[in-house]
Amino acid sequence: MKQFMCNDKTTVSTKAGKLRGYFFDGSYIFKGVHYAEADRFEKPRDVEPWEGVKDATSFGFVCPLMGKETPSGELLVPHAYWPQDEHCQNLNVWTTDLCPEAKKPVMVWLHGGGYSAGSSIEQVCYDGANMAKLGDVVVVTLNHRLNIIGYLDLSDFGEEYDNTGNLGHMDMVAALKWVHENIASFGGDPENVTIFGQSGGGMKVTDLMNIPAADAYFQKGICISGAIEPGIMPAGEGGGRPLVEAMLKYLGLDVSQVAELKTIPYTTLVEAYNAAVPEMRAKNLYTGQRPFVNDWFLGRLEEAGLSEHAKKVPLMIGTVFGEFAFAPQTYNKYELTEEEVQQKLTEKYGDNAEKLSELFKEAYPEKLPIDLLTIDGMFRRPTKAVIQAKAACQDSPTYAYLFNFEFPVENGKLAWHCSDLPFFFHNIDLVPSANVPGVSDKLQEQLFTAVMNFAKCGDPNHAEIPFWPASKAGDEATMIFDRNCVVRHNHDDELLALHKKAGVRISFENAQH
Repeated sequence: MKQFMCNDKTTVSTKAGKLRGYFFDGSYIFKGVHYAEADRFEKPRDVEPWEGVKDATSFGFVCPLMGKETPSGELLVPHAYWPQDEHCQNLNVWTTDLCPEAKKPVMVWLHGGGYSAGSSIEQVCYDGANMAKLGDVVVVTLNHRLNIIGYLDLSDFGEEYDNTGNLGHMDMVAALKWVHENIASFGGDPENVTIFGQSGGGMKVTDLMNIPAADAYFQKGICISGAIEPGIMPAGEGGGRPLVEAMLKYLGLDVSQVAELKTIPYTTLVEAYNAAVPEMRAKNLYTGQRPFVNDWFLGRLEEAGLSEHAKKVPLMIGTVFGEFAFAPQTYNKYELTEEEVQQKLTEKYGDNAEKLSELFKEAYPEKLPIDLLTIDGMFRRPTKAVIQAKAACQDSPTYAYLFNFEFPVENGKLAWHCSDLPFFFHNIDLVPSANVPGVSDKLQEQLFTAVMNFAKCGDPNHAEIPFWPASKAGDEATMIFDRNCVVRHNHDDELLALHKKAGVRISFENAQH
């Protein structure tokens, strides 16, 4: 029988005051906890202390989005939708113990959506209850500022706008600081924090590795489909002055009225940005929508390299087989003739089709040749580059993986962007399409246990998977999570090199749509 409580026994003391969450089915849950406060274009500041007990039983606001949310693709990635507001600096906690001496490993989740969209509860599988209960960890998921309220450089307009190009990342650092100062009250160990995230969240993981202000607040990182090639998300040259001046001009304002941008309706701000940005892109000038490189943020790993601190952070990093192969698979791959397969491959890869087929068979002997149509290069290639750069540093281990599962969707659709997340969170029961009797439950345990072991001690190995060595310079040891898990070394180097030459280049923005 499932137990529910919401009383003094579900109340904790934080640095600023008391919070009351609730207990259900084995875990204590605290929702919508404010870790910082800030008005538009202001740096996050600590929350003001309060008297009495604050309610923490409802999710907090998520960051406003620049476009209308339109439900689609729910079979592949089930979503949750929630009210939006700019005051979105809040987090959620799942734990099984409120004793400060429990010292459980802490998992801090950074959501996807690039730097412009998403939320801590956007996907149904982000629920942290099973991870907390079955993994014996404390789970934290957080919201932060995004898009033009999180990443718009106004620093040229006065000291009060210092580092506004990084407010979204400053929110994340503030959240990690809150975790460091308060998570013991939720049974967590502030000295054993793993940040993990997928897609844009994976980018945030590696970004934080290059932000000195965050160094003291986490010890390990897991980057899930979060490395991209330089140029995929162009920021443009220079700072934000040309963009902001164009926005002001659209609004009928001059530079002396820049403070008006702090108070106009969010939808009006978005309208001004959308009107100004085409000119900026045409001139290759700054367009925002991503963190701003300066003394505070040293730059993305793929572009700036590893800081001295980043070299010391144990990292688990990987991708899924198909990533943005969201398009419907209109054929039944099990019924295609060899001639039909060759025709489809030639249509896409031309004269490279035959050689690619040979290399694909060597790299993935358990897959069908037609699966070459949906193999990813957009994330896999830059991920391999990060693995090699990080593995060359002997200060900490780097564990490489590839999620290669075939789902019972559209006659055997191979893993797409986000399809691995229910396995990471031990939530395949919440995602119907992730279930294959006798297969997916086992794979979930294999992947989940590896993630939990990495969070606990920095080593993902356990008895139910083959030995998984850390990668070394020139030796990428990739754990392939599939029906039969296996470790392969440098298995797809040649394949991806030729695939890059023969494939179709895609931008991150186009891929998201």
